[in-house]
Amino acid sequence: MSKRAYNFNAGPAALPLEVLERAQAEFVEFQGTGMSIMEMSHRGAVYESVHNEAQERVLKLLGNPSGYKVLFLQGGASTQFATIPMNLLESGKKAGYVMTGSWASKAAKEAKLIGDVYTAASTEGDKFTRMPSPSEIDVQENSAYVHITSNETIEGTQFAEYPDTGSVPLIADLSSDIFCRPLDIEKFGLIYAGAQKNLGPSGVTLVVAREELLAREAKNIPTVFRYDTHLSNNSLYNTPPSFSIYMVNQTLRWLEEQGGLEGIGAKNEAKAKLLYDAIDGSGGFYRGVAQEGSRSLMNVTFRLGSEDLEKAFAKESEQLGFVGLKGHRSVGGLRASIYNAVPRASIEALVDFMGDFAKRNG
Repeated sequence: MSKRAYNFNAGPAALPLEVLERAQAEFVEFQGTGMSIMEMSHRGAVYESVHNEAQERVLKLLGNPSGYKVLFLQGGASTQFATIPMNLLESGKKAGYVMTGSWASKAAKEAKLIGDVYTAASTEGDKFTRMPSPSEIDVQENSAYVHITSNETIEGTQFAEYPDTGSVPLIADLSSDIFCRPLDIEKFGLIYAGAQKNLGPSGVTLVVAREELLAREAKNIPTVFRYDTHLSNNSLYNTPPSFSIYMVNQTLRWLEEQGGLEGIGAKNEAKAKLLYDAIDGSGGFYRGVAQEGSRSLMNVTFRLGSEDLEKAFAKESEQLGFVGLKGHRSVGGLRASIYNAVPRASIEALVDFMGDFAKRNG
């Protein structure tokens, strides 16, 4: 195999090499069945065992909480932006959205098409360079739920501490930081995440929620968008993205081997510190975008003194095998997405390049 790229893509993102190698070994024939897992019926016992094992691994990583169920759905987090209010924002109630950047704004926009939405907090006045403190979040009476985006990939911000919304269910989009650190699931009524950053390849979306939320009847919406449909059918109402779920199961197995959420959390803290230290120690050549206290462990955003310098940085980095370091087109700058599967060696190589580039251009 040729040298693997230093993959800092924001998503689809890096997968653990061990997971790719295991999948490669089982790709043509899965466990002596004479066929790939992609070729077999999702109603058969062989596939269902993989499906169920992945659900069990999700709950095990979360400490096997009582009363929570796992769904594997399709359509990405963007579909959940609409599915959540369709199922949970009942007539006569309202939903609070915490506005922290691009993805929170998209979630709120979809919810406004369904029902009554209010802004529970916003950091737009700070150009979304920070997350609000829990005390800033206003949970209004008669709220069906409060929605947060745990990690904003574009701005490079992340909640360091989640709010307590009392009896009002807290719902979180964890697409870009799911399982990057320990998670107290009991703070949440529902969490969801597209797989393509920390869980596996694109094509499957994870939902973990209190069973009573998923079991609510919502007969006025299409069957396939009802949570109770998928709950009662074990996420097998329609043909699931079987290979993506197989890959999620392999990635969850890999997470177990890293020491679970505590183990991977410690590794992610160390990786992020290495990169933020390089930014902060550059004498101003590199400038972090997110405010301290809200800096993301997953998406490190930074700027240089000019757009020309940023373009030169991106061009040179690509020539050396670094992938995905350009910032999002809506904000510019630079961004290194250092998800669970990005090895420390890639961050070390990036830090070395950053030091050399600053020396030559400072």
